[in-house]
Amino acid sequence: MRRPSFALAAFLLAAAAPAHAQTRADSAGVRQASLDYLDGFYEGDSTKHVRSIRPEVYKYGFGRSRDSVRYNPGQQMTWPQFHAFANRVKASGKAPDPKWPKQIELLDVMDQTAAAKVTAWWGTDYLLMGKFDNRWMITHVLWQSPMPKPASATR
Repeated sequence: MRRPSFALAAFLLAAAAPAHAQTRADSAGVRQASLDYLDGFYEGDSTKHVRSIRPEVYKYGFGRSRDSVRYNPGQQMTWPQFHAFANRVKASGKAPDPKWPKQIELLDVMDQTAAAKVTAWWGTDYLLMGKFDNRWMITHVLWQSPMPKPASATR
């Protein structure tokens, strides 16, 4: 049985290196798109949404009031509603509360598609993205309000 030569092994490792570098760049791009999405809502900055969200985005979610254990039927948010929300936040003149959660978790990053989880004051959003003209942009969002606290936690 013939063993692979050192030269072949070195070639294979060198060929794999650019793919790893690409993954790091893609991960950074996915993280930035997720941050633009979150900050666009927190700061009322629709330019961050334009930079990170496709106009044909489909956002769908399940909200509930803080004093309820039941979720409302699903609600869709359209591209114009993204901008309307951001404009209302900006018009309010209020800065984001530093206590608001701002967590981004990359779930999967490939060379053309990615998934991320964002935790914000309104709940948890799962973002699906694609790379368009070498830029990561959000195409789909599925979200829900924070889960109700168990009855034992409120005593």
